[in-house]
Amino acid sequence: MHPEILRGQGLPDELLDVETIWEERYRSLVDLERHLYRNGTLIIKIFLHLSKDEQRKRFLERIDDPDKNWKFSLSDIHERNYWEDYMKAFEACLNATSMHHAPWYVVPADVPVVSVIKDLLKQFRLDDFCLSEVKFCLTRFNTKKKSQNSRLKLLLD
Repeated sequence: MHPEILRGQGLPDELLDVETIWEERYRSLVDLERHLYRNGTLIIKIFLHLSKDEQRKRFLERIDDPDKNWKFSLSDIHERNYWEDYMKAFEACLNATSMHHAPWYVVPADVPVVSVIKDLLKQFRLDDFCLSEVKFCLTRFNTKKKSQNSRLKLLLD
C-alpha cells in the first residue's frame, strides 16, 4: 500500500510503523473474525483473483470501447508496474488471515464467477439461496443514534 494512503486514514503515528503495520492489521482482522465465529457467525471470505493477462485484456477493452472508457484511469497503467508487489501483498494477507474457522477461498475471476460461487455455497449448504447474480454494494443506514454507518453487504438475488 502506498504510505500516503495510510497517512490519509488519520491513524495515530504509532500505528504507522512500516515494520509492524501489516502484522498489527492482520492480527486485528483475525481477532475480529475469531470473535464473530465464537458468536455463531459463519465467515466466508472469497478472493476474486484476476490474472495479469486478463487484466491487460480488460484494460484494452476499456480503452477501445467508448462505453467503457470511464472505467479506465492512467493510474491503472502505473499501478500495473507493481503487479508482483501486489501479488506478494495479497499472498501475505491471505496467509496471515486464513484460519480454520475463517478460510479464504480464491476464485479465479478470468471466467464468470457466479457458477464458481454457487458451487462454493453448496459446500456450506447455502445453495437454497437464489443466486442469479452476485452483487456487492455499499449500503448506508441510520443507527438508533441517528449516525450514518457504512456496511458492506453481499446481496444474493
